[in-house]
Amino acid sequence: MASEKFEKPTGTQDILPGAVEKWQFIEEKARDLCRRYNYREIRTPIFEQTELFERGVGETTDIVEKEMYTFKDKGDRSMTLRPEGTAGVVRAYVQNKLYGEPDVTKLFYMGPMFRYERPQAGRYRQFHQFGVEVFGTTDPAIDAEVIALGYSFYKELGLSGVKAEINSVGTPEVRAAYRSTLLAFLEPMRDNLCSDCQSRMERNPLRVLDCKKDQEKFVNAPSILDSLDEECSTHFDKVKGYLDAMGIEYEINPRLVRGLDYYTHTAFEFKAQGIGAIDTVGGGGRFNGLVDQIGGPEQPGIGFGIGLERIQLILEHQGINLTSAKPLDVYLVALGEAAEQKLTKLIYELRSHGVAADRDYLGRKMKAQMKSADRLHARYTAILGDDELERGEIALKSMETGEQRTVKLDSLVQEFVKTSH
Repeated sequence: MASEKFEKPTGTQDILPGAVEKWQFIEEKARDLCRRYNYREIRTPIFEQTELFERGVGETTDIVEKEMYTFKDKGDRSMTLRPEGTAGVVRAYVQNKLYGEPDVTKLFYMGPMFRYERPQAGRYRQFHQFGVEVFGTTDPAIDAEVIALGYSFYKELGLSGVKAEINSVGTPEVRAAYRSTLLAFLEPMRDNLCSDCQSRMERNPLRVLDCKKDQEKFVNAPSILDSLDEECSTHFDKVKGYLDAMGIEYEINPRLVRGLDYYTHTAFEFKAQGIGAIDTVGGGGRFNGLVDQIGGPEQPGIGFGIGLERIQLILEHQGINLTSAKPLDVYLVALGEAAEQKLTKLIYELRSHGVAADRDYLGRKMKAQMKSADRLHARYTAILGDDELERGEIALKSMETGEQRTVKLDSLVQEFVKTSH
């Protein structure tokens, strides 16, 4: 009886050699950018108490209502695989008292998130996010910095047609006033709205504007920007001024509320052209009430999350080939038993000095080994036979030019250290 074949779960992917290098390139770009902006990495657990996300993400959000992977652990505690990065980072910030630091706390994270969604292009049930979070300042200059960091990430990957959409969602007081104005607009059309919108009208009317099905019905909806108080207007004007100063392209979108309940003041999304109806490739905003909501002191914050699968999709769509696997520096071929012994020592020394080296482990003839070197895009092959070994030499062949020369065995490592750095 044939054994059962296993397949990856729906909405997940195997990232294989060849594709992994593209991921590494994107991740390295994110890390380098964060180094330049002085953001430090934080790594939080992949699962947390369910209540953290209910409280931190918001009970009326699609994430909490429909998309979380929640389970009971052996102590009968409700746990959830993280559906987004912010709540866990805020929890870590509070639990580890990072708010005691004298400077603004600037953090970044990268890793898998989990949402039970309908899989489609660029959207998976296990997906990966790069995000940043800043705590400890209400300065609008940091809002602009966070938007600039995200914008630079896209630009430096070579993506074109990416722009930022920004809005101000005000303070809870501003939103309460706007809520009444918005409800007055929505009430006459209640019966014609989808069931999601009808339930959101009761609990969080701003989220109605987030609905993808009924968008065209909200064209004449009142703008939250008309409800902003003086403090919120000033903050938003300053953010726009800083973005202008940096030359960052943005559009104001007064209907942008983001899908999470914790935002205050600045909300933003990054949009890319030409990847279908869902063109949002990342976004975030300011969350001044979230830290104390999760049990910490009152500390303002702002951040973003960027989906790395979406980035891959746009890169592909725009025909941008980031990188392929780096070629092997040298493929070593041994002819004879004594040469095999020496080769084992040589390859270890080369690798210890940062040189990418490989050899045959299938007992193949020299011709087959040379073909293997070719497939691995080796820059050189180094051939060691018993005669060369006796003379203390090794034959070095350039795979690009075919030129062959002999070098002293004891200077081979130095030869590669010189040319590979």
